[in-house]
Amino acid sequence: MKGECNCGAIRYHLKISPSDVYMCHCSICRKSTGSGGIAVVIVENEHFQWLSGQDVLRHWRKPGHDWHSYFCSVCGSAMPGENDDDRMYIPVGTLVDEVESLRLRHHLFVDSKAGWEPLSESAIQHKAGFES
Repeated sequence: MKGECNCGAIRYHLKISPSDVYMCHCSICRKSTGSGGIAVVIVENEHFQWLSGQDVLRHWRKPGHDWHSYFCSVCGSAMPGENDDDRMYIPVGTLVDEVESLRLRHHLFVDSKAGWEPLSESAIQHKAGFES
């Protein structure tokens, strides 16, 4: 499974095909994306590989917080980043192939979601984050 930013400067490869999508509705993700949140898949670091563009990959950490975002410095697209020491988060919108297997499984931080955004009833709703 491959992914890239809007301009193609950053490309990556997933060595597995994840199926579960996590939609984070926290206020930080809403502000970061300018939408209702961000849809991501989570993969172990060993299943992720950068193909090109690491030189234009940038990140921003919210002061006083553990939250950080990764993005392309050329086009601004959200890019994969460190979820924790062992895993990467992958913005689903950056995947370019084989996305038919993906299913929204978890809504995160639903207590913080935008009032105008309806939630899929088929996905588990978590008041806060997801602990695996």
